Amino acid sequence: MDALELLLNRRSASRLVEPAPAGDVLDNIIRAGMRAPDHGTLQPWRFTVIEGEGRERFSKVMEQAAIAEEQDEKGIEKARTAPFRAPMIIAVVAHCDDNHKVPVWEQVVSAGCAVMAMQMAAVAQGYNGIWRTGIWTESEAVRDALKCREQDEVVGFLYLGTPQLKASTTVSVPDIAPFVHRF
Repeated sequence: MDALELLLNRRSASRLVEPAPAGDVLDNIIRAGMRAPDHGTLQPWRFTVIEGEGRERFSKVMEQAAIAEEQDEKGIEKARTAPFRAPMIIAVVAHCDDNHKVPVWEQVVSAGCAVMAMQMAAVAQGYNGIWRTGIWTESEAVRDALKCREQDEVVGFLYLGTPQLKASTTVSVPDIAPFVHRF
């Protein structure tokens, strides 16, 4: 797939089914994430692949997080079922060094760029995904499960799999003029 076409027609897929990326395909996805811009070559990211029975364990973590957040039964059920929206999730944590000349915010942005690169690598290989965030990025239960240190930030969860619905190959692009100013 042409790189410019991929970027100009980027679209998340929220309905994902088996198969999930595996083997060399998954390795390529992770390698693409590791090529994100990285001031200071800190490699400020950690990837946790959640699949198979790991989704069951993560479901329990999410359920406990929802209970701790005093969610209602609907919220608890939504948290419990969230890991089953796709056959694979890659949790991305900005593994920050708060004593480095590169500011923490820049390290977090770098980890965010890794998520985008991984999603694009998935699409380029015939898969797709959706980057999800929400209150779970701040949850102590989720942070503990992902072995976050105090200075780390969960930048999101990249749900990956095979798109259930055939998406249009092009998206409508808004006029760029209102978003661009010349200095």
